[in-house]
Amino acid sequence: MYHTHHKTSKFHIKKGDTVQVLSGNYQKKQGKVLKVFTKTYRAIVEGVNFVSKHRKPTAKNPQGAIERVEAPIHMSNLMLIDPATGKPTRVGRKLNGEGKLQRYSKKTGEFINNG
Repeated sequence: MYHTHHKTSKFHIKKGDTVQVLSGNYQKKQGKVLKVFTKTYRAIVEGVNFVSKHRKPTAKNPQGAIERVEAPIHMSNLMLIDPATGKPTRVGRKLNGEGKLQRYSKKTGEFINNG
């Protein structure tokens, strides 16, 4: 069911990060990561990649509806926004002062807060 060609569980973006879309209809748009799907290597970004979702009529909503919701976008099309500069940057990993592996900005060399 899932494509398992991505064996690693370490991702360059996490929930809560601000990212920029690199390609597609929403190119150069920025948004906050709402959810990350590790098995399919995708993420839902706030305000990006809208699709129309048809809802059946229910007791609460007898009319039914067509809702616009965000769909997942592949992580290879996302780039992290460096919190220090506000510009897109590549992400690396290195040991911090406490000996813990932490993400860092390849553009500025500063550590990225994992919180």
